[in-house]
Amino acid sequence: MDTFYEQHTSGMTQQVDAEFPAPLQCLFEPKRYKILWGGRGAGRSWGVSRALLINGTSRTLRVLCARELQNSISESVHKVLSDQISALGLDEFYEVQARRILGRNGTNFSFEGIKNNVNKIKSYEGIDICWVEEANKVSRNSWGVLIPTIRKENSEIWLTFNPELETDYTYRRFVKEADDSMTVVKMTWRDNPFFPEVLKEEMERDKKLDYDHYLNIWEGHCVQVLEGAIYARELRKAAEEGRICSVPYDREYPVETFWDIGRADATAIWFAQRVAMQYRILDYFSGTGEGDVSVYLKELQKKEYVYGTVWLPHDARAKRLGTKRTIQEQITQAGFKTRIVPNISRTDGINAARMIFPNCWFDEARCEEGIQSLRHYRYRVVEGQYSNEPVHDWASDGADSFRYLALSLRERSDNDRAVGVMERLRGLVEATRKEREYDAQEVEFSGRPGRARFGGAGWMR
Repeated sequence: MDTFYEQHTSGMTQQVDAEFPAPLQCLFEPKRYKILWGGRGAGRSWGVSRALLINGTSRTLRVLCARELQNSISESVHKVLSDQISALGLDEFYEVQARRILGRNGTNFSFEGIKNNVNKIKSYEGIDICWVEEANKVSRNSWGVLIPTIRKENSEIWLTFNPELETDYTYRRFVKEADDSMTVVKMTWRDNPFFPEVLKEEMERDKKLDYDHYLNIWEGHCVQVLEGAIYARELRKAAEEGRICSVPYDREYPVETFWDIGRADATAIWFAQRVAMQYRILDYFSGTGEGDVSVYLKELQKKEYVYGTVWLPHDARAKRLGTKRTIQEQITQAGFKTRIVPNISRTDGINAARMIFPNCWFDEARCEEGIQSLRHYRYRVVEGQYSNEPVHDWASDGADSFRYLALSLRERSDNDRAVGVMERLRGLVEATRKEREYDAQEVEFSGRPGRARFGGAGWMR
């Protein structure tokens, strides 16, 4: 354990006494990326907040505290920083506001969600350090927005997270494929000299009852499959069969879109073509437009696709508070053909999704976020038993819209089969009609009743 003494640059001298575990010494050494990952109770967030606050007293810093989704300031690290300001005795130096933290020397802490604030994130200038908490949840697209924004000379990006799947983009890029621009440190509860007794008791309980869960949560091991993962088998088979790859767009076939419309949650949209017996899953989009359908229609217009039907959930026919038109009416008036997905149970929808999976080909790059939502979609575990109810979190938006995709494709397949049956029936009716006309002609010619066609030269008898 080391002790650091820093001085304020505000005109007065004040000693800051702070202790840091050895793995956190990297926070005081220059590096573009600093990745702190591992198990619960390691003290990463506590250590990062202390390092940022201390650095912010010795020089003026602009710090952006980011995460993938942030619906309110309570979901940010604002509280962690506030607590550490008091613990370090820096209450006179830092002013804790509702949405910002300001230092007397101009140091500034801001808090943002990346996914739903792309334009705002892009507008940030002069960021010295960006701290990304729960970084394992940040998608490839969000990193593509954030990293170019943190472009000031000698700027740094700090990541803290507990891993889940080895296939998660953040883990692959910043741990498995780490390069010389990165300092990567794995930390567990053993590295935290202040690990509380209450957490130790919880850890020992997990270790005794569910060792695999203990390894993931407390030791920071990745899991092959999340507990209760709903589409684990289907996704594994798709990967083994090479159906998660680069999927071409064929202009001869319309692109159908399948929407799960969020209110408090995100709206998720899958883009797919049906080509012969294949379902080509070309693209995926997820975001929040705060009830403004035009936001999503603009996303559709940005893409090169020629669109067919927009498939919507049943509640798209309902008017929302403060609107004169339903979502379906708004999309229809924008020039799109719309249909409503059959309103059946979630269980039947999941089964429908499993049925179409063998014929699905996913574009690995454009659908990465959607594929991740399917990988993380899981049943709720209650007292060690799987329930029939999926967990409602960020993954459920993409999974719900995929269910709608499956139901609409299944309905179309059923319709196609029905059309095929009707065509065969019409063929049989037409053949029977012609046969009867032929028989009638034979009867008229022979003057005798019966099916002359089978009687040979019956008229000569």
